[in-house]
Amino acid sequence: MNKVAAVTGGSAGIGKAICEDLLAQGYEVISLARRKSGIDHPKLHSIEVDLSDRAATGEAVRELVDRFAPTTIVHNAGVIRAALLPEVKLDDLDALVDLHLGCAIQLVQGALPAMRAQRFGRVVLLSSRAALGLATRTSYSATKAGMLGMARTWALELAADGITVNVVAPGPIRTDMFYDVVEAGSEKERALAASVPVKRLGESADVARAVRFFADPDSSFITGQVLYVCGGTSVGSLAL
Repeated sequence: MNKVAAVTGGSAGIGKAICEDLLAQGYEVISLARRKSGIDHPKLHSIEVDLSDRAATGEAVRELVDRFAPTTIVHNAGVIRAALLPEVKLDDLDALVDLHLGCAIQLVQGALPAMRAQRFGRVVLLSSRAALGLATRTSYSATKAGMLGMARTWALELAADGITVNVVAPGPIRTDMFYDVVEAGSEKERALAASVPVKRLGESADVARAVRFFADPDSSFITGQVLYVCGGTSVGSLAL
């Protein structure tokens, strides 16, 4: 079995933690991100690409499949573009459709021949707890929710080929993107942590462990599922 995984947004935050975790499991890992990954490991490779650029993503996917033929795809790269409804820009929506949905399609389409040849594949999409709804997240929530329907559809289409497709939906997780919205050490951060049922914010490693579970070759009877790594906020409430 070809233990080669491609991880988008692997240069920082959750993506970097996923790369490190998969490397520890013996995977060859390719990070696709705007910056080269800072992980120093002989099995870590970087492809620098702006994944919101459809043409550039196409070129990167061709390089990825020609050089590495991955059978595990983890699509983690994402941005928020927060705005209340009156200020939502359709250009932002288009950009997030390309990044969160279009990029996933390009990646999986490119990897499918190798997966089918080995009758094995793992696809893990990183959605968000915000897919359930959150103020200022029109474009983000819409595209992250779109991942759920896309994953369920692919799970049905690809199950007979030995390919599973699942979703990890994190939040709130302490990353640079989180601190772009919430000031580190602020009263808002403390109040947010207190509002989480488990009484803490999540860490990137919490998400990486969930991704590892879905990516595991032994997780072959699990497909089309969504795992919220959110400290219980998907069954409670969350106010940013």
